[in-house]
Amino acid sequence: MKFAPIVLAALAMACSKAPTLIDGSSAETFAQTIEEARRDLPIKDRLTFDAALHNPVGRRFSAGDLDEAIRQSYHGMTAAQVVADARARGIG
Repeated sequence: MKFAPIVLAALAMACSKAPTLIDGSSAETFAQTIEEARRDLPIKDRLTFDAALHNPVGRRFSAGDLDEAIRQSYHGMTAAQVVADARARGIG
């Protein structure tokens, strides 16, 4: 019984996971990690996250470059960082 709190603490730490990093290296990995990262957010932040994905930083690109610009803008960020950036830019 002395070890019960230690075991419970270890289980709690094992169940918590690091937030998903968005990988913009390719369109496929970007789409996959965007979905995973979106699930990390509370429901109330998901609309802001979605809006941010349609309004990348420095949106001065032609339509053909937009997908690449979005991937580059959010590569390496977590969903929470995307939401914070969007709010700082007045989105959401």
